[in-house]
Amino acid sequence: MDLRKIKKLIDLLEESNLAELEIREGEETVRLSRIPKGTVTTTSPAASSHPVRVESSPAPDSSTSSNASPPATEKTQPEGHVVTAPMVGTFYASSNPESPPFVKVGQAVKAGDTLGIIEAMKMFNQIESDVSGTVLAVLVGNGQPVEFDEPMFVIG
Repeated sequence: MDLRKIKKLIDLLEESNLAELEIREGEETVRLSRIPKGTVTTTSPAASSHPVRVESSPAPDSSTSSNASPPATEKTQPEGHVVTAPMVGTFYASSNPESPPFVKVGQAVKAGDTLGIIEAMKMFNQIESDVSGTVLAVLVGNGQPVEFDEPMFVIG
């Protein structure tokens, strides 16, 4: 992989709030990760190349069962087909700032219609609907960084 592409990936990782980024190009794979703020890293001489991550998060409550309810954001998400991000990048709802968004909540879409754009490494990639239906929810904001497989739209 070209060194310029790797530098662009590093810039993309630094500009976003992502902790990890992995790109495969043919047989080559580049994986970049950074330690999120609030995380402590310690190393020992025996494992100097393997940092140990200790996250400062509360321990799970023993009274909660494995059937715990999903987070509030998932509760408010309507039922339907979820369109997820096929890549890491920045989501744009329209082709330029002066244009209206490609889709709005309540709008009917057909399979193949453009729902939005993800910019990755200065390349603009159209996100198309893979089903026909009505847009029930837009889960990402314009200009928001998205991660691979992050839910973006709900179509019913």
